This record gives sequence, structure tokens and C-alpha cells, in this order.
Amino acid sequence: MQAALVQAGLAGAAGEVPVGAVVVQGGKIIGTGRNAPIQSHDPTAHAEIAALRAAAQRLDNYRLDDCELFVTLEPCTMCAGAMLHARIKRVVFGAPDPKTGAAGSVTNVFALPQLNHHTQVQGGLLQDACATLLQDFFKEKRWRKQAEAMQAGRALREDALRTPESRFASLPDIPAPSFYLNDLPSLAGLRLHYVDTGLVHAQNTLLCLHGLQEWSYAWRSQVGQATLNQQRMICPDLIGFGKSDKPKKQTFHTLAWHVQVLLELLQRLNLQAVQVLVAESALPLAQNLLALAPQSVASIELADTDVLSDAALQAPFPDHGHQAGPRALSCLKIAPTSLQAKTPTA
Repeated sequence: MQAALVQAGLAGAAGEVPVGAVVVQGGKIIGTGRNAPIQSHDPTAHAEIAALRAAAQRLDNYRLDDCELFVTLEPCTMCAGAMLHARIKRVVFGAPDPKTGAAGSVTNVFALPQLNHHTQVQGGLLQDACATLLQDFFKEKRWRKQAEAMQAGRALREDALRTPESRFASLPDIPAPSFYLNDLPSLAGLRLHYVDTGLVHAQNTLLCLHGLQEWSYAWRSQVGQATLNQQRMICPDLIGFGKSDKPKKQTFHTLAWHVQVLLELLQRLNLQAVQVLVAESALPLAQNLLALAPQSVASIELADTDVLSDAALQAPFPDHGHQAGPRALSCLKIAPTSLQAKTPTA
């Protein structure tokens, strides 16, 4: 298995999923192989197949009687079938494969009683070393993908979209700087956008929650006025809206999750006793935020947002996939109880 791990390392260094295999006969390695489907443009170029081919060439025989195959990852159905055709006596693998493993994890090709050849199977040899090699490979791959996505302005997650900045280029600027966060625990890598006038010593900080068919741009005139009044105003784009990332599935958007994101934003900005200005359709968010964190919310007030042009309304949503957030949250209902503002105690 150590020799198979060497082959796996070579595969990883070449940008392939790090899986290696060796065929052994009489205690001697007679065939080696490593994953190479990407480099060779060959979907059958798995480590086991390469090792079987090398061993067959060495023996001048497609039958590999009395041979054993060691591989760092549980074989798939294709490779298991090839081992049975080759009459491999025993296969030993390192890490199990819960997605495609055909030696017990997903199915067990080797255990089919109808087959005319039966191969012994042993799993878990040097499992930690084999699994760590795979985990480190995919961890680095995710890191590189995130770095490339950040550089290109794309969403970091495959299940999310990010509106191109060009969609906002024709709109007059909001008179306050934009900020982005993607490391809040509940975001799980999604990028949250918010506008902040940045007057950290201002009294009566305002948190402005846009309507469920709008985005932070709807507070543009109020942001300008707050800046003139030297008042701090923070206007986040809910995930799925504006310049924030947009998960493509409506089931992602729950009221509790959006409230948790807002709570973590308040905690990150170290805000206490904020005044919440909220568009009427987003009132359930503000009410739940107050219930969850009364120390962070001083009061809730319904407020009118700007009437946005069609261009401004549609800018964040270039196609149907970007609109999952507004579709999902449009079903929120305003709580039947009357709105009661909470004022801070002396």
C-alpha cells in the first residue's frame, strides 16, 4: 500500500484525484497505476485499470491469476468489474468511497453470487493516510477555486450566483461605501453586501431592511440624508438580493436563517440598541430579530423606501436563477399582532 500511496501522490501532483494502485504477484510488484482521466482524456484511466494493464503486459496474459491489487481508494463499479475479469485473487483498498465505492460502501460487486469468479476483499489498510491525501487534495482545490472566484467576481459556492458588477454600472451611486462579508458562520462562504455610512461614533444607528422585492438601493435617498446628518446607517442586501450572493434554490431561504445572518452582522459590527427601519414586506424579519436579540434592537419603525425604476429593480436579477430569494421570501406574512417599538431603558 505504501507503493500505491506513492502513485497516488504522483496523480495529485499532476492535478488528478490522488488515487494509486499496484498489482502484486508472489510478493513482487508487477504493475503500477495512478489516476489520469483528465490528462489522458480517458474516462477509464483509473489507477486500478492502469495497474491491471501494466501487469497484464508484464505477464503476457490478460488473466492475472494469483495476483493481488492494492489501491488507496475503494474501487468503483468499472474497476471492480475489470478485477473480476482479470481473475484477481484479492483486492486491498485504503479509504472507503461513500459515493461510488463498489466493494461495500454503495454496492458490493465482489459479493454477487451469480458471478463465476470471486475476489477476496479487504478494506481499511492505511486508511488514514489514504484519506488524508484525498482530503488535502480537495481542500487545496476548494481554496484555489475560491481564490479564482474572488478574483473573477464569481460566487464562491456552486449552488449560488453572483450578479456581475456591470449590471449596476448605469445606476447613480449610493452616497456611502459598500462592504462585503463572507466569513459569518451562517453564511458558509456566501458573500453578504451592505452599505455603511461609517460614522461609528454617531448616535442612534439605523439598520435599514429593504422590501422583499427590492434591495439596499431602495434606501439611496435616506442614505444621502443620513450622511448629511452625520448619522450612521447600515443597509444590508439580504442574501439572494442586490449585490449579495444568490443561492439558486428557493428552499435555501428560510426566515430563521435570514434573521440569523442579520444577528451575526450586528454582532460583527458590534452594534447595540440599533433602530430598525423596515419596509413593510420585510417586517417579519425585523420582528423576529427583535425577539431573538432584544439587546441589539432598540426599536422598529416602518419606513417608505424609494420608488425604484425598472432598471434599478431588475439590475440584481439578470435571469430566473438569480430570483430564488424574492420568490421564496414573497410568501412571508406580516405578524397579526400590532407593531410595538421597544425603547432602551435608562
